[in-house]
Amino acid sequence: MNPAIIEVRNMEAAPHPITGRTVDAFIAALERLEAAQDVEPMVSLYGPDSSVGNVVVGEKFQGPDGARHFWSVYRGTFRDIRSTFRNRFVTAGGAALEWTSEGTTAEGAPFRYDGVSILEIDGERIAHFRAYFDAQRLGRQIEADGVNPSAAQR
Repeated sequence: MNPAIIEVRNMEAAPHPITGRTVDAFIAALERLEAAQDVEPMVSLYGPDSSVGNVVVGEKFQGPDGARHFWSVYRGTFRDIRSTFRNRFVTAGGAALEWTSEGTTAEGAPFRYDGVSILEIDGERIAHFRAYFDAQRLGRQIEADGVNPSAAQR
């Protein structure tokens, strides 16, 4: 049996309560960011030594200030955006979230993309966040609308 399959089954079967609360808080903060452009609930989840990044940006942003910059640029890329989560795999030290984001670009064109976010959690704070998605597909949707695809940071 493939070890990755066993790991995924174990994560689904036994979520960790503290990590689960942090994941719930992350999803709520993302909903707030996307709906109201309020970045502070998201920033409050990051520890002082945390890092945040994705497959598009070459650097990782550090600490709460880095998280504020990352998530502000992410939200500013779109006129409106809404993410929905299909799967959550939670362990004592982290989580993997499978999602779809859709909405309209800054210029009003529709977009949709799927991905996975990995959260490493230390206590009740996010220590490391990384998002993986098809950057070329999203880039084509955003470029068609005249927006810089490197700004789409989820």
